[in-house]
Amino acid sequence: MASPSPSEETTLLAQVLKPLLDDFQYWFNRSLAFLEQETIIGLTKDQQTDLLGRVTAALAETQTAAALLAATDGQAGVEAAKVMNWHALVAECWAAARRHRAGAAE
Repeated sequence: MASPSPSEETTLLAQVLKPLLDDFQYWFNRSLAFLEQETIIGLTKDQQTDLLGRVTAALAETQTAAALLAATDGQAGVEAAKVMNWHALVAECWAAARRHRAGAAE
């Protein structure tokens, strides 16, 4: 089997990375609104402030990555470790939202 050409790799990267970055931006924006508007049950004020700061930073990182991807016609990528960190942060936000909803329902 022949390896993909550089243009095929670029196309594949753009097809996968752009929607992934869009998803991260969606969830980070949603989490940002939640953390700014609510006092989260199950988090101390310091924990909520820390989480808000990390979400704000991750949102900026994903926006920068998306801008670089667009500016380079799909030639820019993102390290897998960074993507895993973003994924873990989204999961942390989901867990905080679940705990908050469960606590509010009691």
